[in-house]
Amino acid sequence: MPTVSEAAADQDAWKRRDARAAIDDYLELLRREGYALATRRLRAILLGEFLEHALGRAKTAALTAGELLDPERASAWLEAAAEGATRRRNTLRGPDARAAEESQRARVQSYNSLAAHLGAPDRIDMPAQSVGEHLSPDEADRLLHTLAVKRPTGANAATSIRTAAVAALVAGTGRTVPELHRLRTDDIDLDQRVVHLDTGPHPLDARAVEVLRRWLDVRGHITARLEGSDPGHLWIPTKPGRPRDGAEALKPGINRAAVRTLHAAHRTLVLQLLGRPVRPGALLRRD
Repeated sequence: MPTVSEAAADQDAWKRRDARAAIDDYLELLRREGYALATRRLRAILLGEFLEHALGRAKTAALTAGELLDPERASAWLEAAAEGATRRRNTLRGPDARAAEESQRARVQSYNSLAAHLGAPDRIDMPAQSVGEHLSPDEADRLLHTLAVKRPTGANAATSIRTAAVAALVAGTGRTVPELHRLRTDDIDLDQRVVHLDTGPHPLDARAVEVLRRWLDVRGHITARLEGSDPGHLWIPTKPGRPRDGAEALKPGINRAAVRTLHAAHRTLVLQLLGRPVRPGALLRRD
């Protein structure tokens, strides 16, 4: 039987681990447990940011996990991030913009999740949930334009165009992604510049018409590979799904893209363009 001192030392073993290796192991665990790629990518970005900030302040090349998860280091990181000091690239709000509340909540979630994984005792209180972030009309317009003309590094071209089309319809119709999820291709009339919603035809602006035209063209190339008739879903996956229960992966276009898929693609692309993972609903106009 281990002594009390030996048991205590074993419980503190996580503190002596290399911080970078501990983060890598945590991210691998998320992958094995089936966490969404967007979630894993965001956790990797934010925990990498935390580590780099801590290393820079300590002027060292390495820290242990115990040193990294010091509450004072975490507080310093969150304060710097709130001021935009940890930002690596410019954003549509400028290089000196403060971090959004949602980004700060994601940082706290990432810290607390890593701490729980390692068995660290300290947690950071979660900031209060705000009513929801909205972009100003000018910010929304710049974001829609950027989504339509720029493909972020490493992004799939078809996914980028689909994301731009979804965003344009959310902004143009005032409807949410779940409300637009079941649209069909014949609900879009580009000649008349309208989308047929459950309340009747709704006009489309020139940007929405252009990006929807591009998406329908890309979509057509995807569904052309299907055997049989086009199922007609407006929003379809851009890549094959995962094989399940030994069956072959479904070709993209057979089923609708899930709402969570559309949301995840939007958040991932916007994170690169805007510097924070803003939801599609942020594009909705406030009265």
